[in-house]
Amino acid sequence: MYADIEGKRITLSTICHIVQGMPFMEFIAGSLSGALGLAVGHPLDTVKVRLQAQSVYTGIFHCMSKTYSKEGLHGFFKGMAFPVLTTGITNSVVFGSYSNALDHLTQSQQGGRGHGKAASAAQVFTAGCFSGLMQVGAYAPIDLVKVRLQNQTGVGRYRGPVHCVAVILREEGPRGLFRGGLAVALRDVPCYGLYFLPYEVTRKALTRSGEEPGTFATIMAGGLAGVVTWSFATPMDVVKARLQMSGAGGREYRGVLHCIAASYREEGLRVFYKGLLLNSLRAFPVNAVTFLSYESLMSLYCPPPR
Repeated sequence: MYADIEGKRITLSTICHIVQGMPFMEFIAGSLSGALGLAVGHPLDTVKVRLQAQSVYTGIFHCMSKTYSKEGLHGFFKGMAFPVLTTGITNSVVFGSYSNALDHLTQSQQGGRGHGKAASAAQVFTAGCFSGLMQVGAYAPIDLVKVRLQNQTGVGRYRGPVHCVAVILREEGPRGLFRGGLAVALRDVPCYGLYFLPYEVTRKALTRSGEEPGTFATIMAGGLAGVVTWSFATPMDVVKARLQMSGAGGREYRGVLHCIAASYREEGLRVFYKGLLLNSLRAFPVNAVTFLSYESLMSLYCPPPR
């Protein structure tokens, strides 16, 4: 496909590379891929959240059996609609910020990841950290609502995501929507740097020189990136979940340090690794789907020049 502008033939690929300096395409692809990934992993995420925020379960299978016996299959999908509808915002910010930050750091003249100067590990990590920082403001309220809905067993105080937001605003004010926000930032800023680094390294290692990465390379790189990231993110993820439930049926904590100290004193070091196995099991398929969807959509929207 091409267009003639002032006598010059402009191909679709050329147009894509001209506009790729803007985040639009990355935002769209990130939005759709994020929703797909979240839908795949939400049931295991519900079990993980309950294990982290509540101390009534002895393990994964106990939590799963209790959830199923009391709430049926529906219990595993509590709180999914809201993040699926809104994750496009956060995921588009993540991928758009990362892609454009990396492009800026490598001072690419052609625009687009993989078409300019090769990025170093430090640049990939820095761009990833930047993307994590950029999405905190949008992600924190969305995740708070998701966690509170997931922790409801039986008849809860929230009738749905909109009612949950309304209750939080009425009882805690706008600031209440950002409860646990510092823990989110402490988890996501460094971990998004780790998220993209193994992805880029693995994808490159599984791709022959001079060729475009294939489906297998993208799936393996995305899955491995998710597992590596959650190995580091789980301790602060536990703290985040407990802070988010503080004041909503969970124990009251004064802040991140108080939550860490109280949790360690009462349950020992192992408390910070609650949900690690589930995070790892969930991370591979979720992130494989997310990255494969993202890369496929970007290739469709902006195919590489021939």
